[in-house]
Amino acid sequence: MPESQRTLQGKVALVAGATRGAGRGIAVQLGARGATVYVSGRSTRGRRSEYDRPETIEETAELVTAAGGRGVAVVADHLVPEQVEALVGRIDAEQGRLDVLVNDIWGGENLFEWDSTVWEHDLDKGLRLMRLAVETHAVTSHFAVPLLLREPGGLVVEMTDGTSDYNTSRYRVSFFYDIAKSSVLRMAFALGHELGPRGGTAVALTPGWLRSEMMLDNFGVTEGNWRDALEKVPHFGISETPSYVGRAVAALAADPEVSRWNGQSLSSGQLARVYGFTDLDGSRPDAWRYLVEVQDPGLPADPDRYR
Repeated sequence: MPESQRTLQGKVALVAGATRGAGRGIAVQLGARGATVYVSGRSTRGRRSEYDRPETIEETAELVTAAGGRGVAVVADHLVPEQVEALVGRIDAEQGRLDVLVNDIWGGENLFEWDSTVWEHDLDKGLRLMRLAVETHAVTSHFAVPLLLREPGGLVVEMTDGTSDYNTSRYRVSFFYDIAKSSVLRMAFALGHELGPRGGTAVALTPGWLRSEMMLDNFGVTEGNWRDALEKVPHFGISETPSYVGRAVAALAADPEVSRWNGQSLSSGQLARVYGFTDLDGSRPDAWRYLVEVQDPGLPADPDRYR
């Protein structure tokens, strides 16, 4: 069966950190394949994001259902073990299984300071960033992986920023950001060693330059006119929608041979070439190859050649 036709009917997923951005895109694309998707986060219709953002976890669940799956919104703070334990307990009670765990908890957008040394960076913000980016993932895996391993073939996707090759050879933003994102890459590697012999698979996955809701707002554009931002930042032409990395996760989840990727660091652009999916506009942007070959060397913008 062609990869694009493989269904996820009967499969159960948890996308932890699905209120907006990549998490929302992943949840919706899993739903588009027919999965039941539990989506967790802290932003609700009754309590706005700490960034005062309009997106809510209830909206994400509704988008999953509209896409063809079943979305279930659960309010949870993944820094609170009791809330995560209750979330997983609910999935167990209602479904009796968990096939896909996506650890996409982040929430550090307003915490890191660009090009700030460890002694200059606000310490409280830096330590909270690391807790949100690393501790939340560990807490969620601690409670969710036993349920995931109940059936063979379970998949854990650790969402990060940057591939293993890229992050190990470059300084990323600041001390705290660099450590946080690199730690998640290593987390997937370690989980791969623990899950592999027990019938599961763990991978690290990065989107490219993501046209998230917050990114579009920062550029003063919408998804409909996002190319207007190229006048200011031509390299933004290599960017991708959250649906692109969502389709990458859906492809992994539907792959009967997904264990071939166990412990590896992957990107949306890389997996698009393997599985044949595209972004919503039919393109296949490969942002991390573009960064290495064009943007980092300071060459003129040429994003269309990498789409």
